[in-house]
Amino acid sequence: MSSRRYVALFAPFVLACLAPWDLGAGQAPRPSRSAAEVYKEACAACHGTDGRGVPQSQVGFDLPLPDFTDCNFATREPDSDWLAIAHEGGPARGFSKLMPAFTEALTAEELQKATYHIRTFCPDRNWPRGDLNLPRPLATEKAFIEDEAVITSSIPLEGAGAISNKFVYETRFGARNQVELIVPFGWRDNATDAGAPGEWIGGVGDIAVGAKRAIYHNLGKGTIFSVAGEVVLPTGDRDKGFGKGTTVFEPFASFGQILPSSFFLHAQAGLELPADTERAGREGFWRLALGRTFEQRNWGRAWSPMVELLAARELKGGEKVSWDALPQLQWTLSKRQHIMMDIGLRVPLTDRGPRETQLVIYLLWDWFDGGFTEGW
Repeated sequence: MSSRRYVALFAPFVLACLAPWDLGAGQAPRPSRSAAEVYKEACAACHGTDGRGVPQSQVGFDLPLPDFTDCNFATREPDSDWLAIAHEGGPARGFSKLMPAFTEALTAEELQKATYHIRTFCPDRNWPRGDLNLPRPLATEKAFIEDEAVITSSIPLEGAGAISNKFVYETRFGARNQVELIVPFGWRDNATDAGAPGEWIGGVGDIAVGAKRAIYHNLGKGTIFSVAGEVVLPTGDRDKGFGKGTTVFEPFASFGQILPSSFFLHAQAGLELPADTERAGREGFWRLALGRTFEQRNWGRAWSPMVELLAARELKGGEKVSWDALPQLQWTLSKRQHIMMDIGLRVPLTDRGPRETQLVIYLLWDWFDGGFTEGW
């Protein structure tokens, strides 16, 4: 979302919450109140009792107030993002100083209660909560539906030189749906079989389009499950090694699970079904990723070490399963945590001769949270 929209969300929330209390350290303890009471006393002066916001003429500033009943807006971010700005102020997430820290005005419990009550304004429970948007692994497709642009590069650390890239653009529509466009491209050393160096050639690979739908999500259980399908079109030059020369259908399912102590789990299983089996073989694959997220201080830069176990097998008799391990580290680059990087090593566990260890890197931009140059 744009910085203007974030300011609109949090500035009035902060100002309204600060108004009723003295920020001094000597204030007397307040009795425990319900989430609705905290919101009514601290926030309703600007946001209204219904969460739609009061007229700008009454609040005294020009920034538009958010509509907490707009599920497309109110469900996307995890609680940690709301609480980080409420506790630490706008600069904690790369926003305006108009959003000051007000930990002294509300206790951590009260801030959590206010956030909880704001969540109740979205009447449609079909929208998955942003807390289920777990860190994205390098290879395993996550179940959460997202607005992201990701460019991934793979570089073999042995054998002939090559750089393989994949650009992925994802956008959500409706409560549970996502469409995506995948454009592979790269360069490779056109070396001879005798090992003599060759000329570097480049090209675009087989472009894919896909769709994903979240079938089940339950924040209380920390679970999300999605089904998806991609159609890979034969747009690449097969003779130069940039395509398979046939349309490939790829159905798959993805699962995400929040685990105790900030651990999380991803799982994916699917098929690759070429239209022409003379040009490409049918294949089944399954992937598993386990990770944990750490934060620098409270709500600071997030670090997510992960390890993926990747398996694939051609669907014909006598073929063996190919196994890879992919340890990696993802971290957030921007204060807003909408720009991330992940780096890992894809190591073959079987068939190490023809298959090479690869350095894999991605740069991710969650573009709904703001421009690429914002929030730093």
